[in-house]
Amino acid sequence: MPSHAPDHPDPLARERAHLTASRSALRTMRADAEALDLRDVTANWVNAEALQHQVSERIKALADLAHTPLFFGRLDYLYAPGAETAEGAEDEQPNAGGGSTDTFYIGRRHVHDADGDPMVIDWRAPVSQPFYQASKKAPMDIALRRRFGYTGGELTAYEDEHLSDPAEGEQSSKLLQSEIERPRVGPMRDIVATIQPEQDEIVRAGIGGTVCVQGAPGTGKTAVGLHRVAYLLYAHRERLARSGTLVIGPNRSFLHYIEQVLPALGELQVAQATVEDLVARPALGVEVRGADPADTARIKGDARMAEVLRRALRSYVTMPTEPCVVVRGSRRWRVPAYELEEIVQELLARGIRYGAARDALPQRIAHVVLVRMEQAGEAPDDRVQDAVARTPAVKAAVKAIWPPVDPAKLVLRLLSEPDFLAEHADGILDADEQKAVLWAKPARSVKSAKWSPADAVLIDEAADLVERTHSLGHVVLDEAQDLSPMQYRAVGRRCTTGSATILGDIAQGTTPWATAGWKEALTHLGKEGATIEELTQGFRVPREVIAYASRLLPAIAPGLSEATSIREAAGDFAVRAVAPAELDTAVIAACREALTHEGSIGLIAAEARIPALASALGAAGLTHLSPGEETSAEARLTLVPATLAKGLEYDYVVLDEPAAVVDGEPDERTGLRRLYVALTRAVSGLTVVHAAPLPERLA
Repeated sequence: MPSHAPDHPDPLARERAHLTASRSALRTMRADAEALDLRDVTANWVNAEALQHQVSERIKALADLAHTPLFFGRLDYLYAPGAETAEGAEDEQPNAGGGSTDTFYIGRRHVHDADGDPMVIDWRAPVSQPFYQASKKAPMDIALRRRFGYTGGELTAYEDEHLSDPAEGEQSSKLLQSEIERPRVGPMRDIVATIQPEQDEIVRAGIGGTVCVQGAPGTGKTAVGLHRVAYLLYAHRERLARSGTLVIGPNRSFLHYIEQVLPALGELQVAQATVEDLVARPALGVEVRGADPADTARIKGDARMAEVLRRALRSYVTMPTEPCVVVRGSRRWRVPAYELEEIVQELLARGIRYGAARDALPQRIAHVVLVRMEQAGEAPDDRVQDAVARTPAVKAAVKAIWPPVDPAKLVLRLLSEPDFLAEHADGILDADEQKAVLWAKPARSVKSAKWSPADAVLIDEAADLVERTHSLGHVVLDEAQDLSPMQYRAVGRRCTTGSATILGDIAQGTTPWATAGWKEALTHLGKEGATIEELTQGFRVPREVIAYASRLLPAIAPGLSEATSIREAAGDFAVRAVAPAELDTAVIAACREALTHEGSIGLIAAEARIPALASALGAAGLTHLSPGEETSAEARLTLVPATLAKGLEYDYVVLDEPAAVVDGEPDERTGLRRLYVALTRAVSGLTVVHAAPLPERLA
């Protein structure tokens, strides 16, 4: 890479000059895009609109974020990487003894100068990989790896590792450690400057296969999944532009928390949704307005319901008892009932979707008529077959044999009619399970029904049995451990022809139907051959905090490895027992103490305690936010129900009454898992305040 910085004896000044030049070049790139004249370059207005949209997105992607470092590292190769002869063999060898090197600045996006020469290399490019993977043991032909430290958008420090110099020993990066431990205010940041080797391997895994990441708290699994999307869009942009990408999170608060990560990496075209968004079908008149008891939701979410739905849908197919007689001119062509039944049985045996089979049936009947015509000496063509398929007789036969089915009405009938459910759940659900899923008061119509989230998933399954669901190129599913088997199936339908990145932690499964293991979950997703990776090294949660929370692991996830933390700072940690009458006062005091530190503060409590704590905070004059609201220098305290804490992080956490968190769940295991989540949201300090006795494993 040619130098764009003036010769200066001070290395820091040279690097600052390169940063200034790079920012100027980026502004020029954006100005060039804005100046493009698209008039008279397209054949029609549709193409013009599409091209204008692409240019607009390009302009957005070229924005210079003032407080975001344009580059965060530098690599000096021992020789130009990728230099190859015509036969494919490298024609240069590492120059361990010295000589010229090739320098590359590693950043969030590619920047080039007026001549097209690179000034900053995209972190996703192959030439950037040694920044994350190289070590003293495996230097990967790197002479120098330089990390940069920033304050705001200003370059303030640098740190060097001479990876190919045998005289220099292995050393840990102080800049890397300070970046990992840096307090955070606002939404989730990218981790592009701090990606670790094991994380980088997952990020750069090929698009051809699905990757499942079991990640303990603080291991960066969410960030790894988002950076993997950014990498795949870089490496397979045209393919994914056609097929689409999607990030699925557990709730809106979580999606708001992560929504700035991909734009910071220059990716603006990735949709985000919850599972509820995914299965919503307002066009069918379905509105989720109700909720199921835990046992009912667990049964509705069981994979066995897929077979109940399949049986119920097939029951609408009626075997013919009358022939189909087609009149063409003066001739009558008769297809007897037994031949019609053979066609129907053949379509059923093929197992194709209900709607596709219904569309095929009139053509199959018409084909039989054409064979009769040919046997009678006529010479019909395809147009005649299409005309026969549209005759009133064939249409009437199809309607009687294979009627159209509305997916929502099918589920409505299953949940409303005991006899209909019993017929199709026979041998699948027992009598008590059937009783649990039936509505106590059946709804009159689809629109009047108080559908639950689990019902919406059943409707989505039924809709896919009728018509194939569109498949995307890549799907990221975060907090996947909480999904039911039927929800896994709903997600799997969105990537049947694509790949997926599955992220989660078995120990943080807080639904009664949470998965027991990833192999089972991947089977429901239809991704049985996925690679399962485990991240156990934490980068954010303090050592004392993760050790305390890990006391719960034998009870909530016995087979899981205990997480460790590479943070050098031990972090602040305290457990305070108080009298019941003093609980609110002690919690407010802990919040005031936390607010003396830099960064975001989360007050996490059981759902039942939220109103009382909100009142206490107001009386104390402490402004607080709700989950999903962005923190700022003026408002850093968020009051978080334990049910919404998953996936969120705060610099300091005050945890109110652990026993109430456990008691707020339908069973002890789920309660202890919810507590484990709450305990592991802190990245600098945790204060536990309790009046009731702590759960046995924490006492």
